Amino acid sequence: MRVRTNLFMVFSLACLLCVSLSSAQLPHDAVVSARLLDAHLQDWAFKALSGPITGEPYDAQVPTNLTGIKVSAVRLRSGSLRTRGVQSYKEFEIPIGVAESPYVERLVLVYHNLGNWSHTFYPLPGYSYLAPVLGLLAYSGVNLSASELPELDLRASDKPLLVKFPYVEPAPFGALAKCVYFDLHGSVQFDIVLPGNVCSTMQQGHFSIVVESNAPSQAPSDGKNKFMLKIVVPSVVGGVLLLVTLWLLVVGVRRHRKRKSIQQLEGVAHSSETLDIAYIGDTKVPSAFGTRTRAMIENDYLP
Repeated sequence: MRVRTNLFMVFSLACLLCVSLSSAQLPHDAVVSARLLDAHLQDWAFKALSGPITGEPYDAQVPTNLTGIKVSAVRLRSGSLRTRGVQSYKEFEIPIGVAESPYVERLVLVYHNLGNWSHTFYPLPGYSYLAPVLGLLAYSGVNLSASELPELDLRASDKPLLVKFPYVEPAPFGALAKCVYFDLHGSVQFDIVLPGNVCSTMQQGHFSIVVESNAPSQAPSDGKNKFMLKIVVPSVVGGVLLLVTLWLLVVGVRRHRKRKSIQQLEGVAHSSETLDIAYIGDTKVPSAFGTRTRAMIENDYLP
């Protein structure tokens, strides 16, 4: 009886363990590496492919403790991928000539959008993310119930794959945005951002747009602009107005003095007698009128 009880307990624990593993719930307190996350995302993505239509993307569900991460899967024929490419799969554009290694008849492209988990799984000291980390990984699509599959080596032969980021935060003033590429072996590479917030790559992996954290920020520029508007501009305007006022005052004083001088000269001209002009030789000299009252001799009688 005790043996049967022990066997029943072991069987129950095994069932609980299987259920726990099948749910693929990541512990909240666990630190999960990016490669382990890729394995879980592959598992969830394949579960979304139930009787899939070739070339049709299917969005997968992730556990609630990883809300914010988006996963999708699309099943393709290898031949069509090489000869036709994929014009648009989420943010990715796959050109003609992309091939996988080793060769498989059917493959599955798994799409990742890590959203607000980008920095958690792909920390990049000295840099800040302007866009979420996007991933594109290829797996064999022969057995859709398989899990923990190794990635295929997906590479472009001629034209590169393009990653078009629709929402990118503006880079701080004076900073230069860069494309960042994380390969499956842990190395990081940087490249220029093409017009339209586009990054290019010749192989699969994870991609984003970043900027150096110690780059000049917009805040100092805004503070300088505010200082100019609040202090410098009013001071300059006030100084100009003061100079104009002083100039008008000087002009007014000069005009007043000139007007007063003219008035004084006119007063003198009106109050003075008019003198006749007499000629002495060829020279003109003023000549006064003759006196009306003749001079009286003090003594009219001669001695």
